[in-house]
Amino acid sequence: MSTDAAAAAAVPAAVAPAKRAPINKYACACALLASMNSVLLGYDISVMSGAQLFMKEDLKITDTQIEILAGVISIYSLFGSLAAGLTADWLGRRYTMVLAAAIFFTGALLMGLAPDYALLMVGRFVAGIGVGFALMIAPVYTAEVAPTSTRGFLTSFPEVFNNFGILLGYVSNFAFARLPVHLSWRAMFLVGAVPPVFLGVAVLAMPESPRWLVMRGRIDDARRVLLKTSDSPAEAEERLLDIKKVVGIPEGVSDADDVAAIVRAGSKSSRGEGVWKELLINPSRPVRRMLVAGLGLMFIQQATGVDCVVMYSPRVFAQAGIKSKTNSLGASMAVGACKTFFIPISTLLLDRIGRRPLLLASGGGMAIFLFTLATSLHMMDQRPEGEAAALGAVSIAAMLAFVASFASGLGPVAWVYCSEIYPLRLRAQAAAIGTGLNRIMSGATTMSFLSLSNAITIAGSFYLYACVAAAGWVFMYLFLPETMGKSLEDTVKLFGKDADDEDAAAVAARPERKKSSTEFSAQ
Repeated sequence: MSTDAAAAAAVPAAVAPAKRAPINKYACACALLASMNSVLLGYDISVMSGAQLFMKEDLKITDTQIEILAGVISIYSLFGSLAAGLTADWLGRRYTMVLAAAIFFTGALLMGLAPDYALLMVGRFVAGIGVGFALMIAPVYTAEVAPTSTRGFLTSFPEVFNNFGILLGYVSNFAFARLPVHLSWRAMFLVGAVPPVFLGVAVLAMPESPRWLVMRGRIDDARRVLLKTSDSPAEAEERLLDIKKVVGIPEGVSDADDVAAIVRAGSKSSRGEGVWKELLINPSRPVRRMLVAGLGLMFIQQATGVDCVVMYSPRVFAQAGIKSKTNSLGASMAVGACKTFFIPISTLLLDRIGRRPLLLASGGGMAIFLFTLATSLHMMDQRPEGEAAALGAVSIAAMLAFVASFASGLGPVAWVYCSEIYPLRLRAQAAAIGTGLNRIMSGATTMSFLSLSNAITIAGSFYLYACVAAAGWVFMYLFLPETMGKSLEDTVKLFGKDADDEDAAAVAARPERKKSSTEFSAQ
């Protein structure tokens, strides 16, 4: 053998990098159906931006009444999100989504047919309950069904569809704007009653969450779902074993004995009992850290004023120089299009670069563009109207860039992150608390935006939101660990260990699984 040949033989052959597992089509279909409720959520929020212009003229209501009507849906949704947490543990994730569709249908009819402001507020209340249900249940269900390899991608679907619903709301505003005043805003609301009918039926074709099935002792049903939604049979068994450990089923117990084991244990977690005490009264150290991370992220997402931009975009465009009602409604469609077209960025990158990089890049961009928007609007106020065209263009560009930054990071990633970090026994109701806080902040910002703008100007309002975004970036940098690539059961370790935390102990014992099984057989 020659020297060159010997050298070549000594070089190891190149090994092709491991390929990413293909997207599980069944899990993807489940995520798509579960996320359809979010279309109704986005539509109900954004349609108000144009409808308010015609309602004010038709019903002779004031700006204060409009402000309350626009923002109160988020406050009402607080009750929906808390109720959804209980319903999800009691009826299951799937039937909770059917209930959400029925609530959306009822709310759309009440708003579209309301003869006066009082009944319009009743319709808004019902729609708000539906918003709370949809916000809470879609990410939780998708996270529990999705395999680890594509959980971030699939769990971002609710926010994708939410943004699509926002775009449809703007399109509806523009499409019905030329109807008579007393019909235009009613048509905008009534169109929202059509999709829930089909959605409620479609959801019944979905499987129940495997984690909820295990909590109910339906192990065989859970295994069938996991085999369809996992990347391999081995992963399905691994996921099932992790879930059973978290629920408290002994490792050596056979499937035939699982139901009896749960009944004997009197598992409160399967019925959602005792969760509020563990979350709010006596949380362990890891749970406290999870709550700080999850609730802090939900606060930041809404305190930056993104819903104000969505709901009052025609007024912001008017401040930027677009005075015509039709033109401002047309320009508002750009906001919906921007949110819809930029959100795939995070959807595609969540399982490639991680949650933290997207959150930090998004938060930094939001702070910069909010400051730019506020500065350009402030400078416009100091100049004659005819000399501020260039600043108006900067304002519009900054607002769209802010929306794009939100849609490509903080918007969808916050929901993905908060659906991942809580242990199974706490997940539904912890997610409900986070959704409730998110809706409170949305309501607080949208119900105060007009009053705040009158007090400190629109520019001053956006300066305030820019400061919140900057503080939020610091919070995310300090308090949010990366969850990419971790199973839902393994995320507990990211927030520390505690002797009282059963999930952390179960995960810590995971490397001993093989040995424990052998010992059990020997006995």
